[in-house]
Amino acid sequence: MSVIRIQGLQRLYGEIRIQGSKNAVLPVMAAALLHAGVSVIRNVPGIRDVFCMIAILEALGCKCRLEGHDLTIDTRGLCMSKIPEDKGRQMRSSVMLFGPLLGRLHKVDACYPGGCSIGRRPIDLHLSALQQMGARIRADEERVEAYAEELHGEEIRLPFPSVGATENIIMAAVAAKGITRIHGAAREPEIEVLCRFLEAAGAKIHGIGSGLLEIHGGRKLRDTEFAMPGDRIVAGTYLGAVMAAGGEVCLLGVPAGHMEKTLAVAEQAGCIVKAEDGRLFAKMKGRPKAVNLATGPYPDFSTDLQSVMLAVASVADGESRIRETVFEERFATAGELKKMGADIRIEQGTALIRGRYPLKGAVVRARDLRGGAALVVAGLAAEGESRVHGCFYICRGYEDICRDLSAAGAKISLKED
Repeated sequence: MSVIRIQGLQRLYGEIRIQGSKNAVLPVMAAALLHAGVSVIRNVPGIRDVFCMIAILEALGCKCRLEGHDLTIDTRGLCMSKIPEDKGRQMRSSVMLFGPLLGRLHKVDACYPGGCSIGRRPIDLHLSALQQMGARIRADEERVEAYAEELHGEEIRLPFPSVGATENIIMAAVAAKGITRIHGAAREPEIEVLCRFLEAAGAKIHGIGSGLLEIHGGRKLRDTEFAMPGDRIVAGTYLGAVMAAGGEVCLLGVPAGHMEKTLAVAEQAGCIVKAEDGRLFAKMKGRPKAVNLATGPYPDFSTDLQSVMLAVASVADGESRIRETVFEERFATAGELKKMGADIRIEQGTALIRGRYPLKGAVVRARDLRGGAALVVAGLAAEGESRVHGCFYICRGYEDICRDLSAAGAKISLKED
């Protein structure tokens, strides 16, 4: 099994280029199914979830070619509506295929999607919306089957701004007859990216970036080329690495306009940050200061970066408070951080962290994607060697975390253990 080995207490200096966005590219890949033609997606990250989605699309009859960071998807051969169970259970984003498959083939057959164990992530909002749009759904504890002779536009009111449900409804609405309005839509930047991709392909969508989206369905789509933005969560992770380890790093290809809360928290912790022309300069002189934050739907602080900030707070000067409002199991990483000497107490959805510096190198295990990255960040601020097992999770969303941090001087490597 692979293990990431980190020799801590090395300050970071240099440049790191940020990969394309994981959370944006997966729904865009799914949306390519809506058009019987060719889509070219640029700046695609070479991560495990992308490879898994490619395998699913090919199993459905599509042809995919990934050359460097350019992905060509030819969906003219789409003929299967059953998502392979082994692949569907590997990642949450397989649920993104429900809307496009109903739109193109009028049916879908899938197991419940897999992914990270970070708490309850039911798909009832997805299924309820698709039912409102004309789908007939049969579901049990293991599988979901849906059929729709024709989807129709509808007024959809989401009780919670679910990112995945919003994306699935958008894709189904593009294929539906008539106008769909999504009230209470999620506003994450990845939804804007999906809408812009669909617009480039010929869809008509109003209200992009707001909580009320209006999609005019049934329009003929066309071949298109589209580039992914940089990954704001990866950028936030490496910003956290600078905060924990200290130093001065320039992050390249950063969507800073979508990172306002992240940058505000970094400044709260004493990090000097400056965004300019797709670059983010970060400078950390001493230990980070204590932080007080709560996660929430965009534009609030992203739950995907909560674990990283938990690691940063573990070495901060003072007591930090981090409240998790989205996924209750995000704090599972706290147990692993404690093995490294972190002083963390969880009370009613809030982590109270008394910073200690340095942490102590230890053998720890990633339990989920973002938690695994947080353990790497903690290792940078730990005395001695840290070993992070469960690298499979990290590879789901980070193209090469060891390569990237090594570029800034970290002593980190991926080894067979």
